[in-house]
Amino acid sequence: MERHVVSCKLLVTALLILSSRTARSEEDRDTLWDAWGSWSECSRTCGGGASYSLRRCLSSKTCEGQNIKYRTCINVDCPPDSGDFRAQQCSAHADVRYQGQYHEWLPVYNDADNPCALKCKAKGSGLVMELAPKVLDGTRCYTESLDMCISGVCQIVGCDHDLGSAVKEDNCGVCNGDGSSCRLVRGHYKTQHASGKTEDTVVAVPFKSRHVRLVLKGPDHLYVESKTLQGVKGELVLDKSGQFLLENTTLDFQKLSDKEILRITGPLGADFTLKVQFSSGADSVVQYIYYQPIIHRWRETDFFPCSVPCGGGYQLTSAECFDLRSGRVVVDQYCHYYPENIKPKPKLQECNMELCLASDGYKQIMPYDLYHPLPRWESSPWTACSTSCGGGIQSRSVSCVEEDMQGTITTTEEWKCLYSSKTAILQPCNAYDCPTWLAQEWSPCTVTCGQGLRYRVVLCIDHRGLHAGGCNPTTKPHIKEECLVTVPCYKSIDTLPVEAKPVWQKQAIELDEEVSVGEEPT
Repeated sequence: MERHVVSCKLLVTALLILSSRTARSEEDRDTLWDAWGSWSECSRTCGGGASYSLRRCLSSKTCEGQNIKYRTCINVDCPPDSGDFRAQQCSAHADVRYQGQYHEWLPVYNDADNPCALKCKAKGSGLVMELAPKVLDGTRCYTESLDMCISGVCQIVGCDHDLGSAVKEDNCGVCNGDGSSCRLVRGHYKTQHASGKTEDTVVAVPFKSRHVRLVLKGPDHLYVESKTLQGVKGELVLDKSGQFLLENTTLDFQKLSDKEILRITGPLGADFTLKVQFSSGADSVVQYIYYQPIIHRWRETDFFPCSVPCGGGYQLTSAECFDLRSGRVVVDQYCHYYPENIKPKPKLQECNMELCLASDGYKQIMPYDLYHPLPRWESSPWTACSTSCGGGIQSRSVSCVEEDMQGTITTTEEWKCLYSSKTAILQPCNAYDCPTWLAQEWSPCTVTCGQGLRYRVVLCIDHRGLHAGGCNPTTKPHIKEECLVTVPCYKSIDTLPVEAKPVWQKQAIELDEEVSVGEEPT
């Protein structure tokens, strides 16, 4: 019996092992890969490099997919004096002879055909050589991009430093931003040689500005002055094309026969003042554009102290204008200067909801007995409408008020009520049409031959269709006019009949004698 039990256990174990192997083989048919290994060391110590991870193919067949994957690493800026990574790779070949000579090699940037090959040019000559088929992993493909070369292939890198990411910086330098933290500034300037000056300021571009572009057309020349937040001044004379460094900021300058072009990607490491030096000849025209950071931003404060010590009160936040450069709070006018700056509304919360004690220290008073009402908007009655009809405006004053626990109401600062929408101070009124004159059909002529008179009834009709006052008497149509019957009269003048006075003539005259301007309808 025991032998039979042991045999059954062995059979069950074998089946379990077989089933697990079958399950694993089914899984391997899907992946055929082992787990990913640990990440390698970063290819760079600063400035953003690349790291890789490997995996093994567990099948004798070919596995689908890659056995290596990459990620970016150490995405921190390098020290300013560390130099460019591509330039370091070029300079490493300085001890290698080429055509029997040693050369000081300088990097060739932004090669459209093969950005990930190490192309360098010999200083002082036009010799350009490909010193290596691949640059080191982590080298930027282009100077104005985060894309990096990995294993000789340019890989897309987003501003979030993820490989393959399409996320980009906005014009303000904010990753995946909406452009609200800076403002576009553009303008133009024309030199005036007749002023007697030898130089003049084109524009002052503040610290942290980006994407500066300036084009000078004419005989004059550009130069740049800088001033740091600590007051240290610098100067850069732009007398030839090339890249220059001023206050840790790269300036790309082109000097052509008829114009000069200055580009600064930024952000600027100091306040830059762009100037022109006058030369003889015609005046020059300068056009410029840049994105200026909004350095004064609203910042929400902490909650103010509770309005009451107990029994249920409220407390609010406010907003203060903060200078991002100095790290100090400044007056609100600085933040109002930028239309993009929207002051945040205060937040409100209840506080000190515990019961208050009576004067004897024992009897408790219920919270609603001493509840402190919230600040609220209070409005005055509406003024009379600006017009009696045809659409007018009426106004009222709205103020923020507080009520203390004794019921006394006092006016307070508006920001305390901004947690709720401010009630309207203007509204339309008397939008109905003004009364108008309505003239009825003319009566027959009062004579049967020759010249006579005819009459009509003229009514003042309001917006309800009723005959009422309110019409302008100066625009009232006339109620009678002369008429001519073309039938000749053969009787003598002495025997002509007296003019008849029909009923409708009397009605028209009576209506005309009524007071045409009465009380306005309500």
